[in-house]
Amino acid sequence: MRSRIAVSVFVAAAALCGCGDGRKPIDFQAIIENAKEKVYPSLVYVKPIQEQFRSGERQRQEILGSGVIISEDGYVVTNSHVAEKAIQVHCVLGDKELVEADVIGLDPETDLALLKLKPRAKGPPLKYPLPYATFGDSNEVEAGQFVMALGSPFGFERSISLGIVSNTKRYIGFTGRYQYNLWLQTDAAINPGNSGGPLVDTTGTVIGINTLIVGGAGIGFAVPSNVVRDVVAKLKAAAAERTPGEKEPAKVKRAWTGLQLQALVDLKTTTLTDSKEGVLVQSVDKNSPAERAGVRNGDILLSVNDVAITGTYVENLPPIRVGLSELPVGEPARMVVRRAGREMSFTVTPALKGKFEGEDLDCRRWNMTVKEITKFSNPELFYLHPAGGVYVQGVRYPGNANDAGLRSNDIILKIDDRPIKTLSDVRGAYEKLTADEKRPEKKALVIIKRGVYRDWKTLNWTKDYLQED
Repeated sequence: MRSRIAVSVFVAAAALCGCGDGRKPIDFQAIIENAKEKVYPSLVYVKPIQEQFRSGERQRQEILGSGVIISEDGYVVTNSHVAEKAIQVHCVLGDKELVEADVIGLDPETDLALLKLKPRAKGPPLKYPLPYATFGDSNEVEAGQFVMALGSPFGFERSISLGIVSNTKRYIGFTGRYQYNLWLQTDAAINPGNSGGPLVDTTGTVIGINTLIVGGAGIGFAVPSNVVRDVVAKLKAAAAERTPGEKEPAKVKRAWTGLQLQALVDLKTTTLTDSKEGVLVQSVDKNSPAERAGVRNGDILLSVNDVAITGTYVENLPPIRVGLSELPVGEPARMVVRRAGREMSFTVTPALKGKFEGEDLDCRRWNMTVKEITKFSNPELFYLHPAGGVYVQGVRYPGNANDAGLRSNDIILKIDDRPIKTLSDVRGAYEKLTADEKRPEKKALVIIKRGVYRDWKTLNWTKDYLQED
């Protein structure tokens, strides 16, 4: 029904175009068909098998998503949340052929991933050059412009939904994620499985990659095509620098200063800063380059390397963050701030930003999974434990960790006599304690931090819940 209504609206709009001034009415249906024919051959149904750890044990799960071929040699763009933790990825092409793909790179901070279709080892070879879609200039997109969202929602056959661009510069980075770009907002239906598919204009040009929806609100968001092109280029460059045989997906390399920024006029928090220039330094990460240089919370950042900064509204923040992330790592940068009405200059030497997402570990005999704390994906836990470390990601029920009273988000400080600072520490303690199945006492003291308090738990693994299944 939604598509039928959308088509009716398009046709009505087309009928009005050119009427009353002697021009022929535009055949909008033909325009839609032409655009669809250009992009449909490059549309891909993406079927990864992911390893999930949140249930307290490692599990394999097949998920679904969409993607689009962007080059004749088989590069495919999709979402990071589709391809992350994938141990295998299959793609169904427009001709219904099933092809395996490698995950070349992931960028969770823009929710983009780059895949590469693999030549077939068996069966008929892929037919090169492959059909591919063309990116447009997302800076030229206007609100009210007709668009189509393509993909494979719910794992169905390829589909198309129609709508308009509602906003071309939507900011959704309030939670600490998605801080490096603005978004295209559309009312074209984006459903589960559409993630990673292209948002296309009426010329058949890709202007965005469908990514997010607001459930029940009919609001969808797409990563603008200019951001996609930039991230793809960076992932390709990072992949080219990998050592031979390295299997980990490439990541976008970003500089880290430790500056957390806020708009001068932040309507969400009703923060009004008395300045007409610069951007507010909301906070400075502990032990960061900016903190060591002397920058403080509440400073107004005016310029970086003599380039003036303007962060009046939240929509101004992503370009500033991108500029800071592209500062040369290890090279001093001059930052001018205003503090209590006085201008001050500091030399900040950016470091390489650490990994966004920490690694996982399945402590199968204990029926729990643990994960590294990072300042980027776990800011709340990092605030409680700024040295980093490891936390309980998931606890299986029923299970030994659950019986011991361990809970998700508990920070692990010590297991038996081993202090826990890294994931390797947990792995070493786990392997040592569970290696000897004839050991009479299958238990260990676990010291945790829950919130701001310490607690002691006795972890006993005499019971094998997995065998009971």
